[in-house]
Amino acid sequence: MSLAATQQISAQDMAEQALSLSKADDCMVVVTERSEANLRWASNSLTTNGAMRSRQVAVVSIVDGGSGAASGTVSRSGSPDLAELVAASEQAARDAGPAEDAMPLISEASGGGDWSAPPAETSIDVYSTFAPELGSAFGDAAAGGRLLFGFAEHIVTSTYLASSTGLRLRHDQPTGRVELNGKSPDFSRSVWAGAATQDFSDISVGALTDEIATKLGWSERRIDLEPGRYETLLPPSTVADLMIYLYWTGQARDADEGQTVFSKKGGGTRVGEALSEKPLTLRSDPQAAGLQAAEHLVTTTSSPAASVFDNGLASPAIDWIRDGVLTNLIQPRAWAAKTGTAPAPYVDNLILEGPDGAGPSTEEMVAATERGLLLTTLWYIREVDPQTLLLTGLTRDGVFLVENGEVTGSVNNFRFNESPVDLLGRVAEIGCTQRCLPREWNDWFTRTAMPTLRIPDFNMSSVSPAS
Repeated sequence: MSLAATQQISAQDMAEQALSLSKADDCMVVVTERSEANLRWASNSLTTNGAMRSRQVAVVSIVDGGSGAASGTVSRSGSPDLAELVAASEQAARDAGPAEDAMPLISEASGGGDWSAPPAETSIDVYSTFAPELGSAFGDAAAGGRLLFGFAEHIVTSTYLASSTGLRLRHDQPTGRVELNGKSPDFSRSVWAGAATQDFSDISVGALTDEIATKLGWSERRIDLEPGRYETLLPPSTVADLMIYLYWTGQARDADEGQTVFSKKGGGTRVGEALSEKPLTLRSDPQAAGLQAAEHLVTTTSSPAASVFDNGLASPAIDWIRDGVLTNLIQPRAWAAKTGTAPAPYVDNLILEGPDGAGPSTEEMVAATERGLLLTTLWYIREVDPQTLLLTGLTRDGVFLVENGEVTGSVNNFRFNESPVDLLGRVAEIGCTQRCLPREWNDWFTRTAMPTLRIPDFNMSSVSPAS
């Protein structure tokens, strides 16, 4: 859909027109405007850049045929035929059975941004400082015998939520990330660095390329190690990938039904149970500095994690784990009412920290290591056993051996088998919390702040041929 086509009618007018066409008992409209700018490079040279706009329109219809409210959602891209879209949504609702998550729609909400303002946008200008620094980095890398590959992406979404109960909420979400791979000219060595940002003003290309150069230098010496349990330093990116999986799994309904690691033997959930002796806190806060996210729920589909009937529900700061104790699990209003607990809506950021977020830096933790491994990233993470949340995956782009407080070389990659819940109970040391970019999940989840964790016996179950 062209830019001109998507601007023929504003997002707000589209939402209002869709509501006016609705013949359902209730209706919600979600219009998402997306603006994106990106750069890509390979072998020390920029390859592509571009900017684009897109729009998605979703109509959620609620009908009550006498046996209970049912919902139906239909989405279209660009500027669809609204009459057809609304009619299709109503038919989807009529075809559905009564919804288990049915609740009265939210009718009042605070905040929500300026409904009348045009959608927020980004452009290639977001890289006005980053791009020249990247060009200089290409020259430095070539002179140092290094090859740089990677991409930078900046996306701004404006999401408009309108309902027949009077909600008019809007949220602008900037999301930026940069991933940088460094390789030796013969491609025998490969390392990674990445960062998340809101607007690229806080990204230092020099810091990223220095990290690449250091890791490539460490990789000049290669040591082969056997599988086994090793004292391991998990840097923030790897911790983020593990904690995101834990967070996504932490749904109250699945736990109540005995399906997950958070299910209590004999029934119910493990809320109130200590998962770690360390004072670790896992939390979400839509107002966290640098990690700001929507302060109200917007969803076009229902699941154990969210309900279309809860659209507009406030998403306050919430502790999932507090001082090592499981405190909350994600749950919509309907399941909370069924179990006599409080709703806990999903929030689009995640923070893990020790007391006050303080602790040693990764470098200080390396210096305090007699012998162990320092990872870079995890990759291809998959669930093996939901009852323990046992995950498997691969290490990637740099596993380093630390001896007597110094990195002495790189080692082969491994396949690991670990449960993030079990890891929380075995943490030996907590570093300082810092904003980071997950490697595995950054297509879906980028707003994280994590510490480096020292695990005394991380399970490297087999050697991996991955590079």
